[in-house]
Amino acid sequence: MNKLKQIFDKCKQIKHFYVYVAVFIGLLICIFYFAVNFKSPSTQTDQNDIPSTEDYTSAVEYVNDLENKLENVLAKISGVRSVSVLICLESGFSYEYATDKETKTTYTGGQEITVTSERVLTVGDKPVVEKKIYPEIKGVVIVAKGSEDFSVKMKILEATETILQIESENITILS
Repeated sequence: MNKLKQIFDKCKQIKHFYVYVAVFIGLLICIFYFAVNFKSPSTQTDQNDIPSTEDYTSAVEYVNDLENKLENVLAKISGVRSVSVLICLESGFSYEYATDKETKTTYTGGQEITVTSERVLTVGDKPVVEKKIYPEIKGVVIVAKGSEDFSVKMKILEATETILQIESENITILS
């Protein structure tokens, strides 16, 4: 206990010691405040507002989820009072399966015969999916109250282009 008192007495001899202590305490408070009140950027966004790569079981489920997420985002645009979205897909999901290629070469009568066979790899009775290809969006129809205003319509168009990564020619906005 005596050593702490000696250290404290030596520190008090430092010019502006209390100012340094106050600044240090202030920094600790700021660090604590920011650590508690701010989330990382990935958790700040509303997860319902961004398209995700969830494991959808059907194209209908996928398009319904996209429509709901787009409606949620568009409804937050200033001037939009109510919104409804319809998304049309080019096709359904397609898959690339893992395969095993086997090549056999035989010599018959001085001729070389090469036979290549390919089979889809399975686990149990299910094929191994190497890549799931999401359907391409063919077009979008948006019905939004408030889109009579040109600036609101442009905000809706820009948001839809950005979120769905499609060209403006494939987007129709009605009021």
